[in-house]
Amino acid sequence: MIHVYGIPNCDTVKKARKWLDAQGLDYTFHDYKKEGADPEKLAAWIDAEGVDTVLNRRGTTWRKLSDDQKADVDAAKAVALLQANPSMIKRPVVEHPGGLLVGFSESEWAAALQ
Repeated sequence: MIHVYGIPNCDTVKKARKWLDAQGLDYTFHDYKKEGADPEKLAAWIDAEGVDTVLNRRGTTWRKLSDDQKADVDAAKAVALLQANPSMIKRPVVEHPGGLLVGFSESEWAAALQ
């Protein structure tokens, strides 16, 4: 089963879901805004892919944080920040039988999911 995590109005998530639909791939969608972000999943994703891959430092939510909040972000601090601010999770995150995908790349997704 493919599990897609994201925010439904995110343009990248929309592209990713449209791509999955075009490929005829079934998936479940987890909306961070309605369902929150599970700290255990966040920790597992960071463990697998690294803080710099999972944490979106380019968005407005990150830029609004204080310098203290942005300083020395390790895995534990990243989990706390992401749980409190799910919009800072790079989107989408996809759990699939072969592993984990973070962000949308049509070529990477085609290689991993087809």
